[in-house]
Amino acid sequence: MTPPVAEKPEKAAGVDLDLMDRKLLNVLQSQFSLVRRPYLAVAERLNSTEAEVMDRIKTLRKKNVLRQIGAIFDTRRIGYHSTLVAMKLPPDRIAQGARIINEHPGVSHNYERNHPYNLWFTLAVPPNDDLERTVGEMARRANVDTYRILPTLRFFKVGVNFDMVTQSTNSDASVIGKVPSAERNAIPLEDDEIAVIKELQEDLPLELEPFAPMADRLGMSIERLFEYADNFMERGLMRRYSAVLHHRRAGFRANAMAVWRVPDERAVEVGEAMAESSHVSHCYQRPTYPDWPYSLFTMLHATSQEQCKEIARDLAQTTGVDDYLMLFSTREFKKTRVRYFV
Repeated sequence: MTPPVAEKPEKAAGVDLDLMDRKLLNVLQSQFSLVRRPYLAVAERLNSTEAEVMDRIKTLRKKNVLRQIGAIFDTRRIGYHSTLVAMKLPPDRIAQGARIINEHPGVSHNYERNHPYNLWFTLAVPPNDDLERTVGEMARRANVDTYRILPTLRFFKVGVNFDMVTQSTNSDASVIGKVPSAERNAIPLEDDEIAVIKELQEDLPLELEPFAPMADRLGMSIERLFEYADNFMERGLMRRYSAVLHHRRAGFRANAMAVWRVPDERAVEVGEAMAESSHVSHCYQRPTYPDWPYSLFTMLHATSQEQCKEIARDLAQTTGVDDYLMLFSTREFKKTRVRYFV
């Protein structure tokens, strides 16, 4: 079945949330514990009850504020190849093209942005697949003549929490440093580890002991399942186990990809400086092309486009890099987690 695609720009209206909802969302994003009764652990942090926490999570899912609770894995470390792709499509064919692109199960994010390269998506393919050939075939099917493959050359920062109480981004803990992609090579996985990954990546059910069915399907104890999760964290396979929000519904209506023209010799210096900002959720170095000279990519989330622009101006002043573009998402065609080994 073809994934649904928004035919009109998505409404950015947030959802009314009370203070307890906001505190709950903060805990789910950053302090979700892998324990036998995780919703009880969350309730204890909030001086609430297990029943209230589960009821509020159910409501937040219905309101489409809370997308998913589950494991977030490092795509490269588990052997997948990934990249950002930019494509040029005529405006009257962008929705149709997005539908075709979204059919690939490795597409997790797909946005229309305000630039001649107007369709931007992330793609992950299994270890034995050829990434460039896959993109070429997708472009052929979508009738796209011009596209650019923009894999990550260096990671400076990845991950974001939305502070729902203060209505600001909080991503200080997600700085991972100036890590060349070659230093984040795949780690060979055993069949039992792949089986655990396939379970932990799924949305956590609303049950008193939600990990019990996973453990049963795997033929192991809950404690053993948690040992696997701890091991994945130690080896860098799993970044965290947490909630992911629908940021627009949560009140962060503006999403800007700021791209910067940075000389190669300053890439690490500028990337590190930008990664230090709590307003920057993601920061990567990517390749350039004759028609695309921007090597540093930063993701900014805010409650308005003007706030995003202010953040970018501050970053420009701090780093001395004043050649940049602000690419705002005007339509969201797809946003989900990649499901690995399915």
